[in-house]
Amino acid sequence: MTDDEILAEFRAADALLEGHFILSSGLRSPRYLQCARVLMDPARAERLARALAAKLPADLRERIDAVVSPAMGGVIIGHEMGRALGRPAMFLERPQGIFELRRGFRIDSGTRVLMVEDVVTTGLSSREAIEAVRATGGEVLAEAALVDRSSGKTDLGVPFHPLIRIDVPTYEADSVPPELAAIPAVKPGSRAAA
Repeated sequence: MTDDEILAEFRAADALLEGHFILSSGLRSPRYLQCARVLMDPARAERLARALAAKLPADLRERIDAVVSPAMGGVIIGHEMGRALGRPAMFLERPQGIFELRRGFRIDSGTRVLMVEDVVTTGLSSREAIEAVRATGGEVLAEAALVDRSSGKTDLGVPFHPLIRIDVPTYEADSVPPELAAIPAVKPGSRAAA
């Protein structure tokens, strides 16, 4: 898929939003990609996951034992990536504020994992999820995501393979430009602001 085709999928799902948004990191942004909306259509989710899987290097695809994603945002795309790659898909949760495997999910020592996220902005959730997998003895080979909105600045400590990179400015809450400050801020994400 080309970048234009990927963005067309987001637009068709009314998932490319404009306004004043509070990201899960606490940063502010004039645009928001609501991946839950783009992934709510199973056929669209499958298309995007297959395109993302196809962007992974062939040698990486062959070495993956399991797909793991952080809840909430990564659950659907993680499941679809598991299907696209023919690998089991699990997810991490934060019942006490720290990522952990639950629901009978288990990663054996040496299991080679592909971490999958919907959107990466600061990379905080990804790094925390990667560390949780490592704590089980799993080896995170790489991370894949639908969208990299970090402007290529995020270091996850593993190779990173986004389907699309979108450069959208982000601001600290006390540094938003006047035109953004004039719009009421909304929090469309799944996690309380840090």
